[in-house]
Amino acid sequence: MKEFILLINTSDEIGLVYNVSKVLYANNLNIIQNSEYVDQNTNKFFMRTLISGNVDKELLLKELKKVLPLTSIVTLNKQNKKDIVIMVTKESHVLGDLLIRYIDGELNANIKAVISNHEDLKSLVEKFDIPYYHISSTEMSRDEHEKKVIAKIDEFEPSLIVLAKYMRILTPSFVGNYSKKILNIHHSFLPAFIGANPYKQAHERGVKIIGATAHYVTNDLDEGPIISQNIVRVDHNYTWQDMRKAGVNVEKVTLSNALELLLDERVFIHGNKTVIL
Repeated sequence: MKEFILLINTSDEIGLVYNVSKVLYANNLNIIQNSEYVDQNTNKFFMRTLISGNVDKELLLKELKKVLPLTSIVTLNKQNKKDIVIMVTKESHVLGDLLIRYIDGELNANIKAVISNHEDLKSLVEKFDIPYYHISSTEMSRDEHEKKVIAKIDEFEPSLIVLAKYMRILTPSFVGNYSKKILNIHHSFLPAFIGANPYKQAHERGVKIIGATAHYVTNDLDEGPIISQNIVRVDHNYTWQDMRKAGVNVEKVTLSNALELLLDERVFIHGNKTVIL
């Protein structure tokens, strides 16, 4: 039996779960797993349902929309591996972690390519038999460079683009081209400690918590809807180098957790935040 993920984003009203279940039953579909959430402040209803059976997608969506509010957003996708493209600069820790998870079969994804504005990580990526594309930004305007990157990304038609410590600010044009498809990771010192060595600044300030944030990319720099966060506690015994090592580890875990949620289609965007089901 094929499995499908049904996602519903709509206004809350009495009988929604009953009506959806009734349609699924009438189509001889089995509910394997179901999660719902109602935001009482906005009267919004979110539902993620894993179903199995022989699905007539067009018919099922048509019947579901008949029993849901007119403004409902309903999607239905096969539960399968999604194609992704990873973008990097020079730092290897997050990329390396994703590559190992990928080769071990832990990522429900096909890594189609790694794209970088530097050649530093080429040898690492090629060890995993994944195409590596170096698109230099030297002596090139940001728009010219992004056009080349976009052309390469579009060859693979990815469901998601993962910024694994890609250290160039993306233009609104680039972000708009892949709305709700770009995942980013960064340390959680922002905006307190900005610059080349935030861990040294944090050490000098006596910071006791180091964290990382994975979020959707929007035109508001590092302020997109948050998908996953994590922390590790430190104390006066830590040098700034120790703190950086702890930060590297928490970034790896946080990004992989966020990516897993996206690959499993568990994330709804709700304003400038997310609902995870």
